[in-house]
Amino acid sequence: MAGPRLVILGKQGAGKGTQAERLARTYGIPRISTGDIFRNAVEIGTEAGTRAKKYMDAGELVPDDVVIGVVEERLAEDDTRDGFVLDGFPRNAEQARALDEEMGADVVDLVIELEVPTEIVLRRIASRRVCLTCGAPYSLGSPPSDDWTCDVCRGRVVQREDDTEAAIKRRLDLYAERTEPLVAYYLAQDKLASIDGTGDVEAVTARLLRGIDGRLTRK
Repeated sequence: MAGPRLVILGKQGAGKGTQAERLARTYGIPRISTGDIFRNAVEIGTEAGTRAKKYMDAGELVPDDVVIGVVEERLAEDDTRDGFVLDGFPRNAEQARALDEEMGADVVDLVIELEVPTEIVLRRIASRRVCLTCGAPYSLGSPPSDDWTCDVCRGRVVQREDDTEAAIKRRLDLYAERTEPLVAYYLAQDKLASIDGTGDVEAVTARLLRGIDGRLTRK
């Protein structure tokens, strides 16, 4: 039986990546992260990946049409036939429209918006720490075992420069600006499900599964 074709949206720190992974395991479908597919497309030299690399090497933003090309290449692979979870795409209403135009309006079954208050994501992101060497994630509530030295590679664990409160607020403002039209676009298609993303990981997953199954059963 085919699984759902999902998009997951939410502010930075809302837990999108964690929940996308859990949904992928539950339904037996791939989690498709735009960061991962960009790296893979560039590495193996696909047509869209080669175009994207030119912009990335120049330090420029990759245009929407190139981003969409990379996503389309990934969605054309065999493992997406029985469903997928898109994490990090679309980022704006223009990308959503282009995806529908290129792949059909039924390419996505449901769009989930993880709702987490700004004050909570600010606390979550401000507490994040990362290993400078291997990128292993930590937090003030879950630090490494030895004085901010990475448990994996013994590298130094620090707060990212762009995880200061001022930088986070700027990113959240930009997210709200871009996402409001995107949410309205999918709301008009009756494809949007807003889910409370607060609480522990298991509780959020349970809410997601109830919301997804309830919406898709009605269709």
